[in-house]
Amino acid sequence: MAWLRSLSRLSRFTSSFSSGIPPDRSPSSFSATTRFSGFCSGASTSNGYAGLGPTRPGLDKPRLVVLGTGWAGCRLMKGVDARLYDIVCVSPRNHMVFTPLLASTCVGTLEFRSVAEPIGRIQPAISTAPGSYFFLARCTAVDPDAHTVHCEVVMDQEGLENAKEPWKFKLSYDKLIIAAGAEASTFGIHGVKEHAIFLREVHHAQEIRRRLLLNLMLSDVPGISEDEKKRLLHCVVIGGGPTGVEFSGELSDFIIKDVHERYSHVKDYIHVTLIEANEILSSFDVRLRQYATKQLTKSGVRLMRGIVKDVRPEKVILNDGTEVPYGLLVWSTGVGPSSFIQSLELPKSPGGRIGVDDWLRVPSVQDVFAIGDCSGFLENTGKPTLPALAQVAERQGKYLASLLNQIAKAGGGYANAAANIQLGDPFVYRHLGSMATVGRYKALVDLRQSKEAKGLSLTGFISWFIWRSAYLTRVISWRNRFYVAINWLTTFVFGRDISRI
Repeated sequence: MAWLRSLSRLSRFTSSFSSGIPPDRSPSSFSATTRFSGFCSGASTSNGYAGLGPTRPGLDKPRLVVLGTGWAGCRLMKGVDARLYDIVCVSPRNHMVFTPLLASTCVGTLEFRSVAEPIGRIQPAISTAPGSYFFLARCTAVDPDAHTVHCEVVMDQEGLENAKEPWKFKLSYDKLIIAAGAEASTFGIHGVKEHAIFLREVHHAQEIRRRLLLNLMLSDVPGISEDEKKRLLHCVVIGGGPTGVEFSGELSDFIIKDVHERYSHVKDYIHVTLIEANEILSSFDVRLRQYATKQLTKSGVRLMRGIVKDVRPEKVILNDGTEVPYGLLVWSTGVGPSSFIQSLELPKSPGGRIGVDDWLRVPSVQDVFAIGDCSGFLENTGKPTLPALAQVAERQGKYLASLLNQIAKAGGGYANAAANIQLGDPFVYRHLGSMATVGRYKALVDLRQSKEAKGLSLTGFISWFIWRSAYLTRVISWRNRFYVAINWLTTFVFGRDISRI
């Protein structure tokens, strides 16, 4: 496992340094008395937890620490020159998720590995370079004055179940990139986290697929009442944004093409309801929204307007008192700052994100940058907070990678060394357009920079073909592009895989 190999390398580095033998190109330890045993047990020594200490100019490369493996962090790591920096990534997952295609995995159109890109393939130096690492861990605190981050290993992995407490460690950084993303917004509604399933990670898609297939099989068991069948087979989606609409479209295709053929006994009971407080796909113009509404309705998706007041184990209660029973509840109402981002004592932009300047720096501290869904422009920049979209995060990651390479080449790669370096042009975001599929080989493509701007907007089969072609080219590796293309072809010829694994 990649994280275990990283810990093994760190063990050799720390042991060599603490024994007085300087390791080749290894980072120094926090103190000569700090041992890897303290790192593994999570117990602190008198000098703090073990970890990676400050780099030594002239002996070590500057260390770039990246928090997160989302679109922003991975695009940055892909673009950073590993000859200029040692790259250390800290994240609870060792892969990037191609989120635009995640809804397709819920119903078997795509397999889960087709949308997961391992970090070692995105930035090979993490797997091969002596000073670069991936740590399967969460960052718990940032100390900008000491240029360190505090982390703890993720404890829900194989082999760690019996540990008494998380293994804790510190990492010194020369440049810190906070790309920790955001978390699903629940708006404080009771029962959402306990009973709903989000759609942001691969394990969410896996849980949705297992629950959907389980309900299909349970509803066919002798003795199940008709009311219970209707409840089990009622799939409710909360949120009419692109994710909610695309999932509803994929689910309706699954019902029409696969359930009606393979679960004929219960085919008349299964249906999908999409609940939205306002208009679906609010970022699209009126014509495209009307087309999406028409297509979803034709596919059998019931559209309801309402605000969720309470979520209970088997029903959703709306603010007007309407009760909506469900067997599967998917929550897709947007994102907000995570508790970790909120806990950081850094300036915040409107909405609670980490505030950044025109060059994506956190201006109140040295050598800290923030990109992706966890960041937003400060009010004094005069720029609006950008939407939490994959294309925004990807563009920021690409820009910042180029900026960091420029800083290192100018001699500013080490801590507190970039104060007088000219940074060049600031980051400017230009929207390339929006796309969403609505099922039945139909999609929406809006290539305008805003709803008011002039430009090309399409609907129908041509849009669906553009949607698939665009996303296929955006998949990171050729390996996964091949997987996605083969999955689509297999599904078209043989139908979806309905195995509950």
